[in-house]
Amino acid sequence: MVIADDMEGPFTTGARIMAKRVFGGIRRSPVILPIALVMILYLNGTGGAAPADLHWSEDPGSHCEFIAPASLTSGPTFWIGACIDGKASGEGMLRRRDGDRAGPAFFGRMKDGIPEIGVIDLAEGYRAGSFSDGDIGGGAEPDQQKRIDAFRIAAEAARSISVKYAGENNAGSAHLYEELAKTLELQTD
Repeated sequence: MVIADDMEGPFTTGARIMAKRVFGGIRRSPVILPIALVMILYLNGTGGAAPADLHWSEDPGSHCEFIAPASLTSGPTFWIGACIDGKASGEGMLRRRDGDRAGPAFFGRMKDGIPEIGVIDLAEGYRAGSFSDGDIGGGAEPDQQKRIDAFRIAAEAARSISVKYAGENNAGSAHLYEELAKTLELQTD
């Protein structure tokens, strides 16, 4: 399409310039159109989103939303960490509770409410790795470097929990999570 500079009629100079930009870019559409389509799908939540069969949970106190790894099993689960746009984000802890008894916990990194990498602390030991197939360390055994990274991130998360409790003058919990951070770091040797 050709847009003439000497257009007459009700069009202002600004309208002519805008028309040139819009219609002049059509010849680039074979490149721009696929990129725009991918961006639209991603921003509408169909690209890079969590699988639809995963269950979103909500911290009962903060109302921060997250997907809990399957190893935590079902039950009231609490998030201690940052909550950005209503979703658990950054390093922290997901802890399932059974009444007043602490259950298994995930220490690691969350992004937009979805676990990325970390460690599940279970009664029978640790599960470490990336989040896949609905769980931490789900699927194939993680490579050695991924396992080391998971434990390092989990140790950082435990330390951040310790700092939070120290700031609340809860010395017992602060000490507990500092010791847990040291134990998690030992797993990288």
